[in-house]
Parts: sequence; structure tokens; C-alpha cells
Amino acid sequence: MAPSAALPCDDAGRELPHVAIFPFMARGHTIPLTHLAHLLLRRRLATVTFFTTPGNAAFVRAALPDGVDVVELPFPDGDGHSSQGAENVEGVASASSFAAFTETTTALRPRFEEALAAMRPPATLLVADAFLYWTGESAGALGVPRLSFLGTSAFAHVMREAFVRDKPGCGPPQCDATGGATGTYTVPEFPHVQFLLADIPPLPLPAIVLDAKMAMAVVGSRGVIMNTFHHLESSYIDHWDQHVGPRAWPIGPLCLARQPSFTVVDEVHNAKHSWLRWLDEKAAAGQSVLFVALGTLLAVSDEQLKEVARGLEDAQVNFLWAVRSDDSADLGIGFHERVQGRGVVTEGWVDQPAILQHDCVKGFLSHCGWNSVLESVCAGVPLAVWPMMFDQPLNAKLVVDELKVGVRVRSTRGLVKGEEVSRAVREIMLGDTRASAAKNAAVLAGHAQHAMSAGYLQIYRDYSFMVLSTTRGESRPVYGGVYTIGGYGEGYFYPAWVTT
Repeated sequence: MAPSAALPCDDAGRELPHVAIFPFMARGHTIPLTHLAHLLLRRRLATVTFFTTPGNAAFVRAALPDGVDVVELPFPDGDGHSSQGAENVEGVASASSFAAFTETTTALRPRFEEALAAMRPPATLLVADAFLYWTGESAGALGVPRLSFLGTSAFAHVMREAFVRDKPGCGPPQCDATGGATGTYTVPEFPHVQFLLADIPPLPLPAIVLDAKMAMAVVGSRGVIMNTFHHLESSYIDHWDQHVGPRAWPIGPLCLARQPSFTVVDEVHNAKHSWLRWLDEKAAAGQSVLFVALGTLLAVSDEQLKEVARGLEDAQVNFLWAVRSDDSADLGIGFHERVQGRGVVTEGWVDQPAILQHDCVKGFLSHCGWNSVLESVCAGVPLAVWPMMFDQPLNAKLVVDELKVGVRVRSTRGLVKGEEVSRAVREIMLGDTRASAAKNAAVLAGHAQHAMSAGYLQIYRDYSFMVLSTTRGESRPVYGGVYTIGGYGEGYFYPAWVTT
């Protein structure tokens, strides 16, 4: 990277820090870090260099503000990662294949270290996704402080730590008495939080090993940044700081760091997208709309999509349904004709925050990915949550039981019938739960705006999330074990139960 003619400075004439950002190769992990870049540049807090791969570069550049340097890290030739599909985790079929993809990113390490060392001015800080655990040793070798980015809720991370420690459902003597006797698990530190053991599926061994590597990398970092805010998860953020560590900075909701888009246009036709025009028409008619989006990470089977279609049709509510381009199966003979006028199905990318902020959108049927939860909360829109994998069941429990801003689609990990989809949709749009969930969501939306207000963001002005936060040599519990925070490259920390 060529050096700048003049080093960028803040309003007081001080040289700005140079922050390197490296997201995991998934849109849900990349988007909030592009929002962080927006925030740092707009408030003149740092200059930013953003790392990605060639297959993800177009999406990344479109999401970033002007003034961010983008460094593309190609996979080495001949390792099977030449296509764009192989450079992004969207479409993986299971936790095992997710872990396998994550491990392939280690092939980027030599080129990443070369590019990080070449940054001019030199990197002040590296913010790297925790899934890119190997960046810890890279940054340590180059003397660059590193913060780990944790892309899901503080609640999910704290619960995950408890699961690894207590091993609910593993059977005596490893399982606690409550879990073994009743089929539920009560979190000792939070006795009001109970899980059915069926909602705590065991991880496959590759995912367990990856989790342990991530844990070691997190504890070896100078701290973690979380895309959340205190009013949303104060108890769990505080618990992390006091009992898990290293220190967390809740710098969200980062979706509010993006400059608002008042007119969302189709760049090809230079006009509003058809779905936005349809929402405008519904608003003008005083009608409410349900937004439906089940995430970009996992493919939904054709059979399940047809059940969703049947449920939406039977619910008799207006809906805008965004489906993945890969999920464009036949939704049933005559479906589109029968819902014409009250239902729109659109394929591919949509501006989800803009949709949720639209005046007529009053509910969100969601897979409960963390970005979707935050965007819905920030818009004051209650949710019908349908978690499918990864952190989503934990996020769903937070949404329904803790925040009380949603209802749950009841699922037994098999096919969810249209009747259940219809029930949940009608409950959040028309049922008794709607009023309280909408009121709670509106309150949280106000707190979210405050968390991103100029006054609250004094934390950024002080660069306090960019300085050392952990003392070397201190021992802290991490994911069920104790690891002494020391230098980088000291070996992976595996929970004792991995080999049992």
C-alpha cells in the first residue's frame, strides 16, 4: 500500500489511529464491521484498512464508505478456493462443514501477515472476527494489538460458556442433577434462564475443536467488541466482564452507524425498488405488513418453503417475503395468484434495515440471526422467531423470554407445518402478544438510538476501545476452563471434555 502524502489527523491535529479490520467470510459477520468502518471514518476517529478475499470484494466495497482501503487476500493457487462460492460460508449444510470452511481460511495467513506488515501508516490496531482465530498469532508476531469481534449476542456467548462448563445433557456424572432429572438445564448464575435439553444440541467434534481454538484466541486478545448495547443485555455484558473476559466493549447497535438511506433505488433503472413502492402503497392505504426473511447462511428446503408459503397465505396478513436466490423454488401451484395484492415475494438482496424502518412494517418473521434481531429492535418491530442453527436458538430465547419483543415458531428440528407458521404470524401481527411486544420493542428502539448518539459515543472519542484492556499474566475463566493470558502461540486450549 502506498503511503499517504500527509498523515490524516483529527480536529485537534493528532494523527489518527490506523485500524485494520478483518471480518469472517459471511455477510452476517461482514456487514457490522463495515458499519464500524462507517462510524470510525464519519467521526474522524481512525483511518481504516479492510481485509477480504477477491470473491467477497465487490460486496465489501459496495458496503464501505469512501476512504477505506480494501486489501484482497487471494487463496493460494490449487487449494480449491478459486471460485467465489468457495470464498464465502453462505450455503454450508451443517456445523461440521461450517467448521471445515473456517479452517480453510488459515491458508490466507502468509498473505495476511505480509499485507498487515506493509500497512502505511503502520496498523495501530487489528479488529478480527473471532472465527479467524489464527490472526492472533499473526498480529502478535508483528506487534499489532488485536481485538476480537464477537458477532452475536452477549447472552449467547455467556450461555455458550455455561454449556461448555456444565455439559447439560451429557448424562451423569457430567450432567447436573436438574438437567438429568427433568430434561431441562438451569443456568446457575441466572436461575431464571432455563433450557430444554432438546434445545441444546451437541456440537460435532470439528465444531468443538474450532470453539476451543477461538476461545484461546479471544482470551489472548486485548479485549472483545460486541455488537450490542447495555440497555439490551446489561446483565450478560457485566457477567462476561466479571467472570469470562477479556473485557468487552458493547459498541452497538452498529446498524445505526450507517448513514440513513432516505431513498432506496434500483441502480440499474434509477428508480425505487418494486418492493419499496409496494410498501409505500400499503402505508398510504393505512395497512400493516409482515416482513419475512429467513437468513442468507442456510438453504431452506423446497418442502419447507412451500409450508411457509401455505402458512403466510392462511394467516391472511399482508407480507413481503425476501427469499435467497438459491431458494427460488416453486411455492405451490397458484400461490402467487392467490396472494396477489397482499403478498410480494422478492429474490436476492433487499435493504433489510430500510424495510424494517418503513412505517407500514409491523412484524418480522425471522430466523433470529443477531443482525436481524438488532435491526428489528432498532426499528421497534416485534418478531416471530424461527431459529434454525448456530446461535439462533439462543438469540430466540433472549428475544422471547428476556426482552419480550417476540413470539416463537414452535419447531422440533423437522418440517414446520404451515399451520404453525400461520399461528405465529397471526400472534405477532394480530394476537394478544402484539401490543406488549410492540411496546417493549419501541422502548428498546429508543435506547438503541441513545447508544449511538453523539454524546454517548464519547467512548470512541477517547479511543477507549482501542487501548489495552487486559493485564498480561492474569488468569480468567474462559469457556469452561482457565487459561493464563500470556504471549501468542502458546498452544490451543481444549476443554477437558473434548476427548471424553
